[in-house]
Amino acid sequence: MRRTSLVLTLVALLVISLAGTTMAAKKGGTLIFGRGGDSVGLDPANVTDGESFKVTRQIYDTLVQFKRENTEVIPGLAHSWDVSEDGKVWTFYLREGIKFHDGTPFNAEAVKFNFERWMYEDHPYHIGGDFAYWGYMFGGYPGIVDHVEAVDEYTFRVYLKEPLGPFLNNLAMPCFGIASPTAIKKYGEDFFKNPVGTSAFIFEEWVRDDKIVLRANHDYWGEGPYLDKLIFRSIPDNSARFIELQAGTIDIADGLNPDDVEFIKRDPNLKLYLRPSMNVGYLAMNQMKEPFDNVLVRRAINHAINKEAIVEAFYAGLAQPAKNPLPPSVWGYNDNIEPYEYNPAKAKELLKEAGYPNGFTADLWAMPVPRPYMPDGRKIAEAIQADLAVIGIKTNIVSFDWGTYLQKTEAGEHDMALLGWTGDNGDPDNFLYVLLDKDNAKVGSAGNIAFYKSDELHELLIKAQQSSDKEERTKLYMKAQEIIHQDAPWVPIAHSTPPIGAKAYIKDYIPHPTSAEKLNQVWLDK
Repeated sequence: MRRTSLVLTLVALLVISLAGTTMAAKKGGTLIFGRGGDSVGLDPANVTDGESFKVTRQIYDTLVQFKRENTEVIPGLAHSWDVSEDGKVWTFYLREGIKFHDGTPFNAEAVKFNFERWMYEDHPYHIGGDFAYWGYMFGGYPGIVDHVEAVDEYTFRVYLKEPLGPFLNNLAMPCFGIASPTAIKKYGEDFFKNPVGTSAFIFEEWVRDDKIVLRANHDYWGEGPYLDKLIFRSIPDNSARFIELQAGTIDIADGLNPDDVEFIKRDPNLKLYLRPSMNVGYLAMNQMKEPFDNVLVRRAINHAINKEAIVEAFYAGLAQPAKNPLPPSVWGYNDNIEPYEYNPAKAKELLKEAGYPNGFTADLWAMPVPRPYMPDGRKIAEAIQADLAVIGIKTNIVSFDWGTYLQKTEAGEHDMALLGWTGDNGDPDNFLYVLLDKDNAKVGSAGNIAFYKSDELHELLIKAQQSSDKEERTKLYMKAQEIIHQDAPWVPIAHSTPPIGAKAYIKDYIPHPTSAEKLNQVWLDK
């Protein structure tokens, strides 16, 4: 009996030992990431699109960063920080010994240069774009930031005019990646195609509308990279991209047709990932143009569009119809809002009341690339076109290349436009203030492409920004969503859970809710 017990004990210990063993990451190889569109630019301060951030996230680091799986803030280029009791002075203690990819030193003066470039419109290197995200997140130029200071070589300080609740989360966003001041000065307005940061991959080549090639930074201060090279390929057609994944000419593909999910599940050579849902796809109605300045018209359009049918037809069960601009996964979501029901008869009544008994004609803009929140913009536009025709609104579907589409919607050239947003930082401010506050309805750099301007909403959103009390902020955001619902600047369409397909040999890939995950810890088991 003692001998048997000893054998069983040894077996049990062996099982426990094997269970605790993890496969060691292998170095080497090239990962090819297939996506639906090219990057607009590679200067993170001067882009707003997810395809650009997918790449810049690999090249640049931020002072603070998100955990791999969520939007909890952890140290980045700053190993620690503190804040004054009044919430207005933030001090960051920087890591030492880091160099930019061009060999120049990372220090507090470099951070100060980046901040002042972003925040001051008269800075000599506030060029190459409109620095829209700084305006979105900090309320203008310089906005809520009073000034910044390099206290010593590795201590950097930010002085705010007022407390800012989402301040740390904002700084973890990829748009605030720290770039080499030397490279910015060298390349000027061409810096967007000559990016230089401190992160795990170094820019090597960009062939427009084809591929962006990055190589490993073997002096990276963090973990990895395990890959030798990272290539982002632009393959606009969803089906073609999936065929390339199956064939092995790419290793990962996002922007898939939702119907392809079942094929991935059945293929032992592939693995399915679902990106955590933190997004919204929407139809914006431009209130600078008639008749969309009439709230009755906007409400009529909300009643006319069958969102449930759109979700069923184009998202293959990987989305839910939206009623708010804020996704349910983000704190502060107001589930008490009653959605506009699909009711064409009610829509016709509202159009008649608004003075358009026979409807009207307008342009409907459709995105040319698949996005996480909208897998096929053209088909969804066609479904909306059919719904609006029922109530007498005739629409012409319009589209452009992705960069032009974004530029023209930010300039307010559209009547109605499909667009969407993947949250950058997990804070309600990043949806409600960026997308719907009057501060961000600036022609030429609008995050608020409905050009919706509500003083009542603005007051609530600024009050919420300046509070560090999450309970108070939640109440303010709940009220804000009520106002937005009544004013109906959008038709919120869907919150999706985007599918990603990958080869089974891909290891340690974790899709991030923001859609811009770092790939330094990904490796290949082949």
